[in-house]
Amino acid sequence: MRIVLIEDNHSLRKGIAYRLTDDGHAVSALENGEDADVFLRQEDCDLVILDINLPGRDGLEILNGLRRRNDPRPVILLTARSSTEDRVVGLDAGADDYLAKPFAMDELAARVRALARRKNVAPRRMLAIGNLQLDIETPQLFAETGPIDIPRRELSMLVPLALARPAIVPKDRLLDHAYGAGSATDDKVVEVYVSRLRKRLSMHGVSIRVHRGIGYSLELRP
Repeated sequence: MRIVLIEDNHSLRKGIAYRLTDDGHAVSALENGEDADVFLRQEDCDLVILDINLPGRDGLEILNGLRRRNDPRPVILLTARSSTEDRVVGLDAGADDYLAKPFAMDELAARVRALARRKNVAPRRMLAIGNLQLDIETPQLFAETGPIDIPRRELSMLVPLALARPAIVPKDRLLDHAYGAGSATDDKVVEVYVSRLRKRLSMHGVSIRVHRGIGYSLELRP
């Protein structure tokens, strides 16, 4: 899953991001409430892990903003406030789960898995790409004969290309989508994954056009 982690404690933020990345998730880690609010308005993700006490804008204000915009993305609240009243306030604000500090990383990972299972029960959001169908949420690509076996990292780069088609998607946006914003991963890996993805899609009449120095776009061959 693509997870946005918003936590101002550096050590805790680093520890959570490390654990979630190790579990196979792409994590965008932010520490400031104002920056996080802007990020969530502009970027897609599958889950938000949100601390309540943040500089700039507190977590409950960010959460209230999400729900006012009818944004359904699941949110796990993190806070040092552990009273029943505090939990009720957080859940009433629209949180899907609530975790009081300090907590075990195993428990956080289990709650992430639980929300992922709940999310997978929802109806699929399918996007047509020529004769192919892309499940945006999973993600998974289907041909008329059934699912196409494509590695997760490649699929994570196909999603923004498909959503933006025929517009150009910058290389750094593809990298953020696959690894999370602020990742230290070299952007040259995008070229490798796009090259592999292009070969897999070519037999289905779909091509990825390279715009030198700008990015990539998804096109259908006549």
